[in-house]
Amino acid sequence: MTTPYPTRRARLLSAMQRGIAVIPTAPEVARNADTHYPYRFDSNFYYLTGFAEPEAVLVLIAGDAPQSILFCREKDPEREIWDGFRLGVEAAKDALGVDATYPIAQLDEKLAELMGNQPRLFYPLGGGWDVRLLAVRSAVQAKARSGVLAPDELVDVRGLLHEMRLFKDEHELALMRRAGEISAAAHRRMMQFTRPGQLEYQVEAECLHEFARHGARAAAYPAIVAGGANGCVLHYVGNDQILRDGELLLIDAGCEWQGYAADITRTFPVNGRFSPAQRAVYEIVLAAQEAAIAAARPGATWDDPHQAALRVLVQGMLDLKLCSGSVGSVLERGDYRRFYMHRTGHWLGMDVHDVGDYKVNGQWRNLQPGMVLTVEPGLYIRPADNVPEELWNIGIRIEDDVMITADGCEILSAGVPKTVAEIEALMAG
Repeated sequence: MTTPYPTRRARLLSAMQRGIAVIPTAPEVARNADTHYPYRFDSNFYYLTGFAEPEAVLVLIAGDAPQSILFCREKDPEREIWDGFRLGVEAAKDALGVDATYPIAQLDEKLAELMGNQPRLFYPLGGGWDVRLLAVRSAVQAKARSGVLAPDELVDVRGLLHEMRLFKDEHELALMRRAGEISAAAHRRMMQFTRPGQLEYQVEAECLHEFARHGARAAAYPAIVAGGANGCVLHYVGNDQILRDGELLLIDAGCEWQGYAADITRTFPVNGRFSPAQRAVYEIVLAAQEAAIAAARPGATWDDPHQAALRVLVQGMLDLKLCSGSVGSVLERGDYRRFYMHRTGHWLGMDVHDVGDYKVNGQWRNLQPGMVLTVEPGLYIRPADNVPEELWNIGIRIEDDVMITADGCEILSAGVPKTVAEIEALMAG
């Protein structure tokens, strides 16, 4: 089966022009004395290799004769009895389509050979490998009298990689669609399960169960399951409070599917019916999201969806008597930040807040096909003397995952109800 990884490596080698790149995967992290956290590979490394094992490094040599070299763990039947299968050095070469493989224990020795006479050293600067790679570079510098030169330029390889990762290929988009489908099913399940008297973590358990039963063994990020006033805390993760009749429940949750994240938020009434005040606020946020999605198209700037959502939200704040003046004056003064204090989205991909610059040469970059972003306006209304009491502790966010296409956008998370009528019908059923 054709994989996208050799093509990605070739693109990076071309962008490097000349030099050597060292791209390590993530280390294993101890949870306590004899237990590790579930292992998760480094996104940049996996993007180029599709290799999920720890203790691995990809080395790329760009120039007239480009090479891809993988360093990984050797086969070890005894350790495999305890820890599971290892691909091994010999099998990795053909399985991953690289030019050569070596045991990870030989990394420093081989790097000292490979680094000679390379003009640039590309690696994740400041990512924990500085001391090790600079020591290898020093060893190469010691050979100067024999005519071997060390790289005289250090380049952060993430600059090239992050620009590549910003534009998803068809392989990635297929995985992100599946992540969106699984996450949408989890949100529907949570809506149907929720009733007054349950605890937030009981609802979260339904989410994690739905992820796992479809093969998504990990969440893309800690779920936010926030009832009542907790919905006004942007990154609430306590998830341990009782759900009360008459309150809203805000859930921000998405799975990771084969290395790619979904990120979906829905807000709905615990008892299945919106109160008039809840409905009024909800309709404003939904209209803001619809305006932002309509603005998410090729040629628009990154900022256009945010500005479209913001104008709708500000008009809604005026209608609810949360702000005074005109839309323009509220925007100019920034009064809206009391109730809406975040941007309307972020890039989405292997990381839930994915890589890629939002500005180019100081200007908001244009949206282009293959980019994937979230669209997530919200309103968060805390108790205050000048806030109508019926609006207190209403926190609402609506978030979808949106892919820019040639003529508009595709919503990857469309399988979750979000109109008032749809939500109430699902919960009643």
